[in-house]
Amino acid sequence: MAYLFDTPQQKREMLDEIGIDSVDALFEQIPEAMRLQRPLDLPPALTEPELERWMRQKAAAGDAGICFQGGGVYDHFIPAAVDEIASRGEFYTAYTPYQAEASQGSLQAFFEYQTLVCQLTGMDVSNASIYEGGTSLSEAALMAMRITKRHGKVVVLGSVHPEYRQVLRTYVSHLNCEVIVIPTPDGTADTGVVESALDDQTACLILQHPNFFGCLEQAEELCQLANNVGALSVVSFDPISCGILKRPGQIGADIAVAEGQALGTPMQFGGPFLGMIACRDKYMRQLPGRLIGQAEDRNGERCFVLAIQAREQHIRREKAKSNICTNQGLIALRATVYLSLLGKEGIREAAELCCRKANYAAAELAKVDGIDVIFDRPVFKEFVIRSQDGSEAIIQRAKAAGFDIGPSLETLAGVDGVLVAVTEQRTREEIDALVAALAN
Repeated sequence: MAYLFDTPQQKREMLDEIGIDSVDALFEQIPEAMRLQRPLDLPPALTEPELERWMRQKAAAGDAGICFQGGGVYDHFIPAAVDEIASRGEFYTAYTPYQAEASQGSLQAFFEYQTLVCQLTGMDVSNASIYEGGTSLSEAALMAMRITKRHGKVVVLGSVHPEYRQVLRTYVSHLNCEVIVIPTPDGTADTGVVESALDDQTACLILQHPNFFGCLEQAEELCQLANNVGALSVVSFDPISCGILKRPGQIGADIAVAEGQALGTPMQFGGPFLGMIACRDKYMRQLPGRLIGQAEDRNGERCFVLAIQAREQHIRREKAKSNICTNQGLIALRATVYLSLLGKEGIREAAELCCRKANYAAAELAKVDGIDVIFDRPVFKEFVIRSQDGSEAIIQRAKAAGFDIGPSLETLAGVDGVLVAVTEQRTREEIDALVAALAN
């Protein structure tokens, strides 16, 4: 079929074929009173240059300020080569064909992604990606239930991203599983309170490090507390933080999960993003999604295959590890290119810059009358401030000066405060200007 406009003659032939006189006859079953009785109220047509000018004017109204926004999506630097490579026609699809072995280039890219994730996390095995950070955390909880054979209880810290916790509740809502949330009024968990919540019915302890408020948890001790009762530890981590903090594998995590947006993907209004999940070797067959393996073809040449894919599309639904049946191929490719370009030294430098700049910003904002930096804890790249004028007022004050901060935590996390994130992108001049704007 040619994808061209229908000519009047072609329309007449189609109407004759189905035995009606006009296109209007196709809609006779719709009551007359429900039909639009006039032409659509559309503006006059524009020429291409006029339309482009109009679109630019509309887009300019939404120009973003200098970004100090946090809460799980961050304004990190993206090398130009990431866009160039990820936009190649050979790669530019989010889909892996069902005859996957015919797509050796894509499979190799996913294999390299898995390798890089294992190097980044210090874990043994990674899958080829899933949807985003909340999904990867929830899938890890289901993994823990299958591994421990404890299906009735999951313990999660209140300092874990509230949207991730909501996704988790949705996942287990029909599994008769109780989700115990440990309050973190001081920004991090009290290990004594956590220990008292864990027992021999707990499938896993879920923590975020650095956590939603930007603070560093006592991650090693928390992982050990989980293991002491036979539960697994699930650690949600910031991929950039692995440049200077201990990796999940080094702090004792059984399963490591993350939102991978920071690795070469723009903020782009909230998605699509990248779910990262990695674990220890002995749990490999409980991973959701796909695992790419390296093999040899009949000619002895290296090739890549879908080694494990316990998906509901390939095996009996009740035997599948998850209903996750695809992977974020294009976004995983961007992460692969980003990590390859920066390397270990680049990730370390990005992490150091984030940490230094965030702590400088927090120290300067703490000097401003009427603003408090709450949660007196070590932070990585974001922190929470509170204004005597209220959260919305301080967000609008920053916006009026050309800065985007937030989100407000009042509705999101029940905390009177606003998140401020400082990545390697921000300069000292920008930080000082933000401080000055909030001081006025």
